[in-house]
Amino acid sequence: MNSPAVKEFGESRIRAGVTRLVIDLKECNGMDSTFMGTLAGLASRITEYGGRLQIADADEKSVNSLEDLGLDFLMEINPDDTVWAGFRDKARDLLKIKVAGMKAGTVLHTKHVLEAHEILSEANEENKRKFTGVVKMLGDELAGKSGKPG
Repeated sequence: MNSPAVKEFGESRIRAGVTRLVIDLKECNGMDSTFMGTLAGLASRITEYGGRLQIADADEKSVNSLEDLGLDFLMEINPDDTVWAGFRDKARDLLKIKVAGMKAGTVLHTKHVLEAHEILSEANEENKRKFTGVVKMLGDELAGKSGKPG
């Protein structure tokens, strides 16, 4: 449920010209494939502009999840030397969580989940095999909701 807001904010910052996005996972107790696909998409987009995505304070479980999908080549996970390290606590105090107006089961949400899984599938062949069924199911679901044949 957090990935639409993260995607929206990240894309707005990329459009504004930032070259570094930092995603703070300190309070994250688990990531699903949709969230990881969202991170991969942001990493790919910012890289196109010479920037980079950095993941802050990912726990071992999150690091393993990102590495298992081969996403560590797209982003820096828990980098040691960062310009933002000294501002981390202040930034956490200032940030408020934005809740996306996207409810599960809506066409907009289904499109978001599909896009995230397509991005993961493009990352490598193993992911493509893992998520082929999910991508097909979501594509079929969207075709049914729009009234168009798959």
